[in-house]
Amino acid sequence: MRPRTVLLVEDHPLNMELAADVLRAAGLTILEATTALDGIRMAGEHQPDLVLLDMRLPDLSGLEAVRRLRADPDTASIPVVALTAQAMKGDEQAAREAGCVGYITKPINTRTFPGEVEHFLPADGQA
Repeated sequence: MRPRTVLLVEDHPLNMELAADVLRAAGLTILEATTALDGIRMAGEHQPDLVLLDMRLPDLSGLEAVRRLRADPDTASIPVVALTAQAMKGDEQAAREAGCVGYITKPINTRTFPGEVEHFLPADGQA
């Protein structure tokens, strides 16, 4: 059984460090990208079990990034969860319509975050 891998796409260094550390402590392998384009490339190259995608990135919006992931046959089946401070009415719906399977708001709660992420990961051995 291989360790499950999460691609974390986040441009804020402290948010990246916190989320990555918490998920590594929960036993997940973490890949890190700081731009949407790097995240899209890494998703295709590494085929992670899950992508956690910030919705505000310096090069592309998270909505555009998830649309590109969904449009590429190599990444279309990888679940993408929005990880965002954008919590206005309609933001979650827009993320889901773009192709996200879930929506987690920041700041993360370090006690509950691993369980929230685990909810979106395929069961062991099914990836």
